[in-house]
Amino acid sequence: MLFALGLGDQVVAVTHECDFPPEAAAKRHLTRTVIADGLSAGEIDAEVRRVTGEGRALYELDEAALAGLDVDLIVTQAVCDVCAVSFDDVRAVAERLPTRPKVISLDPVTLSDVLADVTRLGEAAGVGERAAALRAELEDRLSAVREAVEGSLRPRVLALEWLDPPFIGGHWIPEMIGIAGGADPLGEAGAKSRTADWEELRAAEAELVVAMPCGWDAARARREVGDRIGEVESLGAARVVAVDAAASFSRPGPRLVEGTELLAHLLHADRVDPPPSVAFEEVPMPSPSR
Repeated sequence: MLFALGLGDQVVAVTHECDFPPEAAAKRHLTRTVIADGLSAGEIDAEVRRVTGEGRALYELDEAALAGLDVDLIVTQAVCDVCAVSFDDVRAVAERLPTRPKVISLDPVTLSDVLADVTRLGEAAGVGERAAALRAELEDRLSAVREAVEGSLRPRVLALEWLDPPFIGGHWIPEMIGIAGGADPLGEAGAKSRTADWEELRAAEAELVVAMPCGWDAARARREVGDRIGEVESLGAARVVAVDAAASFSRPGPRLVEGTELLAHLLHADRVDPPPSVAFEEVPMPSPSR
């Protein structure tokens, strides 16, 4: 979002997860995860539960490095403790820094909140006019999607934010599905993602399953579907598509609009073209038995 606001040259450091645009990944990294690399989805889930159950943080912040950067503004989030350094930890560190930087926490739960955060962040960074222009552009694109799919049939869509165990898409995902011309039988806009068993997922009778494991790209999402292919096939959906969640679904930024455009294309290809440079992979499925 900062780069989209034209502030990339003022960003002096990022988290270890910040990788878009490519220039962001080249910035100094101030965080690291305590979860080991190379774990499977199920192992990651178990390790997250173990670490948090012990009352320990999942991420570490390099306070010494941050202190040497002379920052004026720290942007963080408290939407999900599994996704970032604790907001309370960031605020405590900021209070110890000699520059006493302002801390802004972006904590959206709906797509509308994400757009509102464009305004909040722009004003906090002193570029309110740029923020207004960016927000207007994003809202115009969403309006174009709504208009394109108006009056169409609404296929049932199941968004899987994790597959082992399965998590139903929450927060802004159901809203994105609705704007794109789909119906989400299990997700609730603004509610947190939640676990579900495969029996509940089968009962949803989804026509389209979108695999969007949080933080992973389309290729990894495709592999995750392959690892759980029996369960996924049992859902009976005519189509299963693996998408780049890290780019356009799990991160609350401007690219959620691209994700909405992609969903609209998947649901209504005759009405909406695919957004450029957004990766997705169709997963071959047998013909539904019902």
